[in-house]
Amino acid sequence: MLEYMTISRTVSDAVYVLDVIAGFDPQDYEATKEAAKFLPVGGYKQFLNPNGLEGKRLGVVRNPFVSSLNKSSVIEEFEQHLKTIRQRGATVVDNLEIANVDVILSSKRSGELTAMLAEFKVSFNDYLKDLISSPVRSLADIIAFNQNNPDLEKTKEYGQATFIASEKTSGIGEKERKAFELMENLSRNGFEKLMMENELDALVTPGTGAIPLLAIGGHPGITVPAGYDSAGMPFGICFGGIKGTEPKLIEIAYAFEQATMIRRPPFSKSFEMNNEVLFGSV
Repeated sequence: MLEYMTISRTVSDAVYVLDVIAGFDPQDYEATKEAAKFLPVGGYKQFLNPNGLEGKRLGVVRNPFVSSLNKSSVIEEFEQHLKTIRQRGATVVDNLEIANVDVILSSKRSGELTAMLAEFKVSFNDYLKDLISSPVRSLADIIAFNQNNPDLEKTKEYGQATFIASEKTSGIGEKERKAFELMENLSRNGFEKLMMENELDALVTPGTGAIPLLAIGGHPGITVPAGYDSAGMPFGICFGGIKGTEPKLIEIAYAFEQATMIRRPPFSKSFEMNNEVLFGSV
């Protein structure tokens, strides 16, 4: 699976970064060769269209992505956003269902965890061994470093269970190939079937609960600020589509962002930078 990911302030910021990082990589030949055919001539920034919701068809799967939310304020905001999306010229196809969604959202049952642990070790080791200068050259080295420096790496607070589980894998074998096949089938008969049968341009969900749905099939998604819950915690709205539909998703996300302008700069508390702050108490 190929994944480009950016974290940015705005949709336009993310798109400008995407234009830089998306492309063919000879060191990742198979994955990027397949993905390169989806790259639009002229880049992605041409799809920053404030009227990008016009004529689009967006699907809503309420179970479990909306029904599982226990924060009424988030649900109310989401319903208001659906109204805005309609007002901006899009069609919302509501109350859709995805086959085997409970399996898809379970990383163990879907095969995602098996694939991730094996791929992580292989890819991480390939990356580390090519570094010009590094005190660690493998995942095993990192695990050992963390064990020898528990205070520095805060292993008591965060642990390294994922690292250890990944280190126990032995590359891509029969077990991993079966996991890839399972994910492909789940995606084809679930998310992809939903999109095709309903002629959707995107699936829209509150929060990030739909990310595994997209990830197991290597499909793109973009999350945009959507509001703040009753405790002041920000949450997002996710637009996901099938492979190669990044231009449509950018149009949708940018148009939604421009219509709502919800994002606020994060709160920052100023304080005096004295010696105790800089170096700790002595």
